[in-house]
Amino acid sequence: MKTLCKTAVVPAVVIVVALVFSGIAVAGWEPKKPVDFIIMAGKGGGADKMARLMQSVIEKHKLASKPFIPINKPGGSGAEALVHLKQKTGDDHTIMVTLNSFYTTPLRQPGLGVDVMTFAPIGRMAEDTFLLWVHKDTGIMNVDDFVKAAKSAGNKWIMAGTGKGQEDQLLTNFLNKAYGLDMKYVPFKGGGRVAKELAGKHANSTVNNPSEQLGFYEAGNTVPLAAFTQDRLPLFANAPTFRELGKDFVYFMQRSVVGAPGMSKEAEEYYRNVFKKVFQTEEWQGYMKKKSLQGEFLTGSDLKAYWKREKDIHETMLKDIGEI
Repeated sequence: MKTLCKTAVVPAVVIVVALVFSGIAVAGWEPKKPVDFIIMAGKGGGADKMARLMQSVIEKHKLASKPFIPINKPGGSGAEALVHLKQKTGDDHTIMVTLNSFYTTPLRQPGLGVDVMTFAPIGRMAEDTFLLWVHKDTGIMNVDDFVKAAKSAGNKWIMAGTGKGQEDQLLTNFLNKAYGLDMKYVPFKGGGRVAKELAGKHANSTVNNPSEQLGFYEAGNTVPLAAFTQDRLPLFANAPTFRELGKDFVYFMQRSVVGAPGMSKEAEEYYRNVFKKVFQTEEWQGYMKKKSLQGEFLTGSDLKAYWKREKDIHETMLKDIGEI
């Protein structure tokens, strides 16, 4: 009897131990090498600053076993980054910070063969905000003054933006249509460069994110005239919303982290946990407050549903300006 019991029990123990260790291996997935942290925009812009802050928070709090290496790939309004990530299909060591060119570039360039819905939905970290900015030396202090000056200048009025068919051009199109303007939209590489163009008086206006224009604003060089938000931003309390001004228009920039298509579920869960922890840190919450970022952490199916909704909205907007 004893022999029979041992014979029956030992295989069961082996199976249980194997299952336990198998479970541990799955639950304990970690990067085996440094993680490529792709930024689909140039240096100095909102996406770049956000990515480098997150990378520093991950390092400071030891939230990952391997370093995250920021890599800027701004070419083609983010096309370079999107194609790069698509080519990394099945790679568990490549993730990317996105902005709204995540939607607009594949819509404008179907030849890229990029379907953003195939990317791994790791986490929406925030929705960035937009304001209309001018240089203080223009003497323009409100939207009425802006409209008068822009109408007078016609297509000689330069609106600097971050790329063709991207969010800045969509906002410029809104302003042109809503106020009967004919501003000339001139794209540059990255929001940081756009902010410098305005500060250096090489452009007449921009629709920068607060994080991109804040330094020049604090130095007293630039003035926010109005916000493309539902409510006034605490940091710019004197700038009304366009809704307050009778234009029912609200627009945000998604700030999300995505993984390569076909990323393993274990890796996807690992990165979700990392970035949820980043979102909860004092550093990130402080950054959101300081830079007028909004929104809660979204992931998984909720994030994919958000992408689908925003993609549809941007498709309509791009058709409106003849970009698709």
